[in-house]
Amino acid sequence: MSKEEEFTRIIKDNEGVIFKITTVYTDRSEDQQDLYQEIVYQLWKAYDSFRGDAKVSTWMYRVALNTAITRLKKEKRNGNRVGIDQVVLKQTENYNTEFEEKLKILYAHIKMLNDLEKGLILLLLEGKKYEEIALITGLTASNVGTRISRIKQKLKTQIKK
Repeated sequence: MSKEEEFTRIIKDNEGVIFKITTVYTDRSEDQQDLYQEIVYQLWKAYDSFRGDAKVSTWMYRVALNTAITRLKKEKRNGNRVGIDQVVLKQTENYNTEFEEKLKILYAHIKMLNDLEKGLILLLLEGKKYEEIALITGLTASNVGTRISRIKQKLKTQIKK
């Protein structure tokens, strides 16, 4: 298998990682598509340096989060902030209106968090353990636990209002 084919397979197998990050770190579908492309580009540039010390998904999260946060910092410097669009969920056979509304509310509140908090809660929702989140973010596992606890409390308070 060629390098390009292997990379394409990895992207296809893990595109949910990229989609989740682009959903949380953008407000408009056009921005989401742009960020998706930028993340894939950065993953390609970093592909040769991936040694396999960590899981592929861990490496992808690290590159994707860094790309999203870097892009946000550039946008903030340039003043390119726009309003929040609704989070659009793909319909499935098990379509549940109440669940979709709760998910929209949760995502709207997640978007209000700071950049690091968004990444931490996204990784937690993805089912990552504190140790893996620590590897991805560069924080200690105990710091991750403390921050996630605070984020959960903040989200509970905001959603109850």
